[in-house]
Amino acid sequence: MKGIRGISQLSTRLYAAQAARKVEFTGAAEHVKFQPQDAQVTRLPSGLVIASLENYSPASKIGVFIKAGCRYETPDNLGVTHLLRLASNLTTKGASAFKICRGVEAVGGSLSVTSSRENMIYTVDCLRDDFDTVMEYLINVTTAPEFRTWEVSDLTPRVELDKALAAQSAQIGVIEGLHHAAYKNALCNSLYCPDHMVGNIQSEHLHQFVQNNFTSARMALVGLGVDHAVLKQVGEQFLNIRSGAGTTGAKAQYRGGEIRLASTGSMVHSAVVSQSAAAGTNEALAFSVLQHVLGAGMHIKRGSGTSSKLIQGVGKATADPFDVSAFNASYSDSGLFGVYTISQAAAAGDVIKAALAQVKAVADGGLTAADLTRAKTQLKGQFLMSLETSEGMLEEMGTQALASGSYCSPEQISKNIDNVALTDVANAAKKFVSGKKTMASSGNLIKTPFVDEI
Repeated sequence: MKGIRGISQLSTRLYAAQAARKVEFTGAAEHVKFQPQDAQVTRLPSGLVIASLENYSPASKIGVFIKAGCRYETPDNLGVTHLLRLASNLTTKGASAFKICRGVEAVGGSLSVTSSRENMIYTVDCLRDDFDTVMEYLINVTTAPEFRTWEVSDLTPRVELDKALAAQSAQIGVIEGLHHAAYKNALCNSLYCPDHMVGNIQSEHLHQFVQNNFTSARMALVGLGVDHAVLKQVGEQFLNIRSGAGTTGAKAQYRGGEIRLASTGSMVHSAVVSQSAAAGTNEALAFSVLQHVLGAGMHIKRGSGTSSKLIQGVGKATADPFDVSAFNASYSDSGLFGVYTISQAAAAGDVIKAALAQVKAVADGGLTAADLTRAKTQLKGQFLMSLETSEGMLEEMGTQALASGSYCSPEQISKNIDNVALTDVANAAKKFVSGKKTMASSGNLIKTPFVDEI
């Protein structure tokens, strides 16, 4: 495949802002009115999904979402997605690493890559007038990487640095350990390259992973501040790269278990979860409401958390400093729900048991209509405020487009949250209480109970 060099030859952009603009003159003043635009979604015959929202911003933000997270790694290439994140600015068939770096910087843009357990996201930011320039580099990076042997070898020190920085975070260690203990396959894979694979991921591994997973049917091209017709034209001409659904990932198998990461110090981070529900389901929405019933973290800087059932309950069990919140993670075929606690080593057992008691109280009917209303309001507020940033809006649109090929408006999601009933939340709590537990702990674990003791 030749590198992409001809994107600048696209037809003149016909932004919706130009077509929808209504100009009125009052004396010397010019008043420009823009008609509100809804998100538009198109699925091409190749399976590629195009989603856009014209917000009339002078800056554009475009992302390529790909079903190529670490859950699709195999035992032979564990850690390959970690290297892919670091390889985003390496030489492609159409542009050198130097050209990509200088070309994006020259127009004041940025190119970044993030990944989750399910998706990889390549994102560019630029001024609207520089759309063609940065899209050339984005398409090269996602469709025509070369992965030259010496460039891939040079990534090893950066992989080691990433791992060293991650190891300094007890929270990252607990979350990674939690997934490793909870699942037999797929979702158990780490976001970071395992120790035994550092330096052993070769150019061939990267090429094979891209070949198997970077197909049109596993991609979504999403844009903010760009006309849908222009974005669709880009997708049709340059992202119809490989047909087919690519490698079918294995369905995640929950097993439950425990992992303990002992270290010196005075603090203990611990998470206790059980299997919840897959993303996009009504049950997953009930677990999200339950998270806010129990407490999803502070909503106010230096707040006291007086509306959090977890903080109220744990506060009665210990006088030592602590932090506690509900943990909730949903994936395409599974999910985890539970409690996350941070406490002094001596009080770890009391804090964990007190937190679990609060979930059991909800399961036993200790949930009022006022609690439910407050939790729904907090969930809607958190969701709607996340869409106020371009990053949050792009991620929401891309995640939905990739998962279902459509987009559900914030208004509809808010209505779905309002439709969650008391019984739905109570049943979610009962599922956690009766489910097989997974526990991950990090720190001074002398007084931390084992999973079969809670």
